[in-house]
Amino acid sequence: MILLQDVKTSPLSPCHYLPGETWKFEYFFARGLDHTELEWFLSRGWRKFGLYYFRPVCPSCRKCIPLRVLVHDFTMTRSQKRLVRKNMDIRESFGPLNFSRRVYEIYRDHSGRFEKDISEPPEFISSFYTESCPSLQSEYHLDETLAAVGFLDHSSRGLSSVYFVFDTSFSRYSFGTYSIIREIDFAKSLGLSYYYLGYYIAECPKMAYKYRFHPCETFDWKTETWNVQGVNPA
Repeated sequence: MILLQDVKTSPLSPCHYLPGETWKFEYFFARGLDHTELEWFLSRGWRKFGLYYFRPVCPSCRKCIPLRVLVHDFTMTRSQKRLVRKNMDIRESFGPLNFSRRVYEIYRDHSGRFEKDISEPPEFISSFYTESCPSLQSEYHLDETLAAVGFLDHSSRGLSSVYFVFDTSFSRYSFGTYSIIREIDFAKSLGLSYYYLGYYIAECPKMAYKYRFHPCETFDWKTETWNVQGVNPA
């Protein structure tokens, strides 16, 4: 690991997820992390984009809860099984990071619907194609059309979902849920234990979906331990 900047703390600013709350992060910039170093940070609640590593240290709120799925025990719900059957014509693949104009088009389309801020190509490339740790890309094709793309980091014990985007003209395929199922399967094929889904916020609909994949573990900021959260309903 090559530390490019010591750990710093951001100023308080309005929270993007919970109205009326403020947020603060501790962060640093680094490159050259190996699988084991990445797992150390993931297992302690850190996330990253490109060279930028961060975790919340909000003074009045600890509702951003790191969540990871237990890969070898994961069991699909009935609705998830139906979705997999419905999407049998989708072809997914996993490989090295591979920027293309089509990937950026999907990002712009997806972000224009779900996000307020859309990165220009240089910022997008910096965030997702500056490889500071072992990383890969998932792609989902319908016939010859690239319909969705995921960005993943590969630690010694898990896969971490960094970001996922899809062409909104294919919304009927529920790519958000489908990609998680397939990426959990891929983590299992690699013999990994965890699939990190980032921060779960129960009060935020945009983030609450992450709790639909069980069994999972959530991170307790006070004790710095992971706690199992049960199993999916049948």
